[in-house]
Amino acid sequence: MCGLLEASTAAAAREDRFDWFCQTVSSEVMPVMLSSRHAADFRASFTYLDLGDVQLSALTCSPLLSRRTPSHVRRGDPEHLQLALVTQGSVRISQRGNESMVAGGLVLTDTSRPSEGACTGGQTETLVMQIPRQALALNSDRVDRLLAQSMAADAASGAILADFLQTLLTRGPHCRPEELRAMGSVTLDLTTAFLAQQLGDPGQAPAEARAQQALQRVYRFIDNNLGDPDLTPQTVADRHGFSLRTLYNLFADQPLSVAAHIRQRRLERAAADLARPELDRQPVQTIALRWGFSSNAAFGRAFREVYGITPSEHRRAALGHPGGVGQERPGLGDPGMPR
Repeated sequence: MCGLLEASTAAAAREDRFDWFCQTVSSEVMPVMLSSRHAADFRASFTYLDLGDVQLSALTCSPLLSRRTPSHVRRGDPEHLQLALVTQGSVRISQRGNESMVAGGLVLTDTSRPSEGACTGGQTETLVMQIPRQALALNSDRVDRLLAQSMAADAASGAILADFLQTLLTRGPHCRPEELRAMGSVTLDLTTAFLAQQLGDPGQAPAEARAQQALQRVYRFIDNNLGDPDLTPQTVADRHGFSLRTLYNLFADQPLSVAAHIRQRRLERAAADLARPELDRQPVQTIALRWGFSSNAAFGRAFREVYGITPSEHRRAALGHPGGVGQERPGLGDPGMPR
């Protein structure tokens, strides 16, 4: 899902609005059982913002109870950590033997574990950030200590994170997809810093967790700078204060070297653009340059090496055009390739 998905019972007042809300939460967030004494006059809205690395949802609803059982976990588990900011009303949450009442603060839960919750105090407004566990560069066992613990959002890093999330939800719908992906990286960094602070001095984290955190920062930096033709391993190392050897050691256990990863991500982005109907009239060379390739010839060679076909052939196949050269306008093909 890209950009903003917004639905509200105010826009579609129906007798089944509580059922609609239950279905929306179960499909867009995770399977869960919801109940409410206010089902007959239930009021709710749900807003979803896709940030690439993470997703941000805003839920407003009448009082309700929620329960996620082991059966729900088996039925659907996105393997996410969920960091919720309660901006109105109060939320009671229990998980892993912990229970907290949260009002105006933050609370962390794990979709892979059963949980129970309740929205009380009239209309409740909550921002929920969904974070893939593997994207959070912190030791999982340490993070589990924070589950269902109320954390302050009115001071220090908690206040910075809370303000950022609320601004992002307001301004995000006006951003382009690539801007939202960049904001997702910033969101993840702020969240990591906040949770690390809750766990104590980040410098005390195990060496393996610190290395993983550095690796995730590098991956996000690369993704946000693929269009820079000067993006090289040396550039990445310099921007992160590493020596080149340290950067190479960081990638030693990864499937691809840092240079190969940069090339692979550029090819993936270019291939995605070539398959977009709205970019059908853009020259292949324009797309190649957009994603940091120095020339159309270099792009064509790299593309054919990985995908086994030329960029133009990929475009025709993706857009359902016949394979004949007549579908390509002059100047849009691949240099040195038969036309």
